[in-house]
Amino acid sequence: MTQDKQNTKHQPHHDLDADALMALEQARNLKPGLERAEAMKRAGSLRHAADSHGLTFPKRGRPKKT
Repeated sequence: MTQDKQNTKHQPHHDLDADALMALEQARNLKPGLERAEAMKRAGSLRHAADSHGLTFPKRGRPKKT
C-alpha cells in the first residue's frame, strides 16, 4: 500500500469530512468531462467514508427486557 492509503484509514472523522469538502470543491471547479466525473466519484467516496466513521447512536426507546 502507498503512504496515502495508509494515512486515510486512520484519520479522524473530521479530517475525512474536510477532505471530502475540499475534493468536492476541486471537482466543481473542473470543466465537465471525464476528469471531473472521476473527481466527483472520489469526493463521493470520501463523503461516504466520513459518514461511515461518524458516531453511532443507540436506538431510542425503552431497553429490551432481559
